[in-house]
Amino acid sequence: MKKKFYLLLLLTATAFSVTAQQQKKEEVCYNPNLVKDTSKKSIKSMALAIVNGDSVKINYHSPGVRKRIIWGGLVPYDEVWVTGAHDATTLEMPKAFVVNGKEIPAGKYAIFTIPGKSEWILIINKNWKQHLATEYDEKEDVVRIKVKPKKNRHTERLQYFIEATEGNNEKITVAWEKLKIEFELKIIK
Repeated sequence: MKKKFYLLLLLTATAFSVTAQQQKKEEVCYNPNLVKDTSKKSIKSMALAIVNGDSVKINYHSPGVRKRIIWGGLVPYDEVWVTGAHDATTLEMPKAFVVNGKEIPAGKYAIFTIPGKSEWILIINKNWKQHLATEYDEKEDVVRIKVKPKKNRHTERLQYFIEATEGNNEKITVAWEKLKIEFELKIIK
């Protein structure tokens, strides 16, 4: 009887441990710059907007500046960057949308950029399930647009913002260190 009791106790403890680990893995931060920043790791983060009752989501890992040289240092110029850390940053669109005149079907996509000193290339790519840009293939690009980086107040942790503009238009902003880039998309009704 004691063996059965200890076995039941062990199974219960294991179940609680697994559940706690799963919950911890699923935690996301909606504003990594409001978190007391004691971690050297990139924080799993999300930007979310409700547009006409549908959720537009961007999932990403938010690295910190931590007194490092970011542009032309940690993030090299003229190379494809995951525009976050770890896994590819994903854009989940519930309906078809338009970026720079190109209609894109509803779905899940990766966001990459190629930072330059005065101009960046923003990329929406079909292959959203990849680590960093190691599997990046230009043939999978859905759209590429040129964007100008703008000066911004210091943002310690990389952060994405989704803002409603007029009509069904949304502006997506990526801010980190003392720069930001923006692009617009229009959701098709």
